[in-house]
Amino acid sequence: MLFTELGLSKEILKAVHEEGYTTPTPVQAQAIPMVLAGRDVLAGAQTGTGKTAGFTLPMLQLMQQGRPDNHQRHHIRALVLTPTRELAAQVGESIQTYGKYLPLRSTIVFGGVGINPQIDKLKRGVDILVATPGRLLDLVNQGKADLKHVEFFVLDEADRMLDMGFIHDIRKILKILPKQRQNLLFSATFSQEIKTLASGFLTNPSFVEVARNETAHQVTQVVYPVSKSKKRTLLSKLISEGNWQQVLVFTKTKHGANRLTKQLEDDGIGAAAIHGNKSQSARTSALLGFKNGTIRVLVATDIAARGLDIDQLPHVINYELPNVPEDYVHRIGRTGRAGNSGEAMSLVSADEHKLLRDIERLIKTDIPKVILPGFEVSAEENALDAIPADKPTRTGQRNRRPQASGASKPQGSRPAQRDGQRSGNRATSNQPNTGNPGAAKPRGNNGNRRRQGASRTSAS
Repeated sequence: MLFTELGLSKEILKAVHEEGYTTPTPVQAQAIPMVLAGRDVLAGAQTGTGKTAGFTLPMLQLMQQGRPDNHQRHHIRALVLTPTRELAAQVGESIQTYGKYLPLRSTIVFGGVGINPQIDKLKRGVDILVATPGRLLDLVNQGKADLKHVEFFVLDEADRMLDMGFIHDIRKILKILPKQRQNLLFSATFSQEIKTLASGFLTNPSFVEVARNETAHQVTQVVYPVSKSKKRTLLSKLISEGNWQQVLVFTKTKHGANRLTKQLEDDGIGAAAIHGNKSQSARTSALLGFKNGTIRVLVATDIAARGLDIDQLPHVINYELPNVPEDYVHRIGRTGRAGNSGEAMSLVSADEHKLLRDIERLIKTDIPKVILPGFEVSAEENALDAIPADKPTRTGQRNRRPQASGASKPQGSRPAQRDGQRSGNRATSNQPNTGNPGAAKPRGNNGNRRRQGASRTSAS
């Protein structure tokens, strides 16, 4: 199937063609006709499957065909709700990219930055609003965002929304929206809570399900068994000896990300961290530096990386395995996108063996284990790593074994905060406008340039 067979307008097809895309991804091929038919859609699609274009393209088409009077007044006719600022930026860029030949206005609103510029854009009139929940409710409560004309509502990454504690905000927003509207819900997983949420506002939905909890076939996965005390050394060795120029590294905590970033810098490897405690300017600088090749390693927490879309990212490393197996799928889904190959490596110590088994059970795959010379794990190291850092002793004292270099403390629960503070993300409005929304094409000789003769076939 080609994009030309999906019933999209010539203006939208022109924009898609200019981005180099000819063939839709499976989620696009399934979702676009359903949305164009006016159906509510419940879609199981994880990051990297092209889901953003799967709803932006048909939404733009239907809005283009909508009532002529609405084209002049620029009411908010479409609302896209996202959990994080980076994801909001990605969706916003997709809308701008594919709607550039249409008379439609769009904007993004999110917390953590000044509200007045966002109010000014809304006053001038917008047709499509991409928002994080907390800031949207702030604008509604101030009477600055009028949602009574909304015809299309998209809840993107609903599972992450619930993980981050947005359920009450979502319910408040649903009560504000007009009853007559088309609804789309996208989620990487379908928990009972997601099903309950979906049943509350989707009407006789069509179902789209593509490769949930499966890793891309283009991603080569490997596990390096290693003691905690040698993780940092092994990481630097892999990056330096492999001459890797663009590596996304995941840690469990913000503190761990900061510490590892400093250690990599001490090893002579350009690195930057991205997480919720970083300022807007620091996050923007880190992300842009990583995309254009001036920063080799981006160290991120799970939530901070949600929505990151890096064109042809070659390497993802799990410095620490996630507590939730599904997050492993999201992490390594940052590479091996749009038919490109990628590598996903996990540095696993003894205390993470159960997490690894849970991941392998989820993806129904035994990940190959490779022991590198010089990093063999002794029985004594295994025993030490397996001891919980804060295990109580019989005397009531806690056995606080020394933290290994570069290792971070286990992530505990954290209170919900609003928007990007809760998510650890801040969107940028000056990101390059590419076919992979929110992603910049690699520049310079950073080892990640598109191969000569290679062409993209599917939108992101």
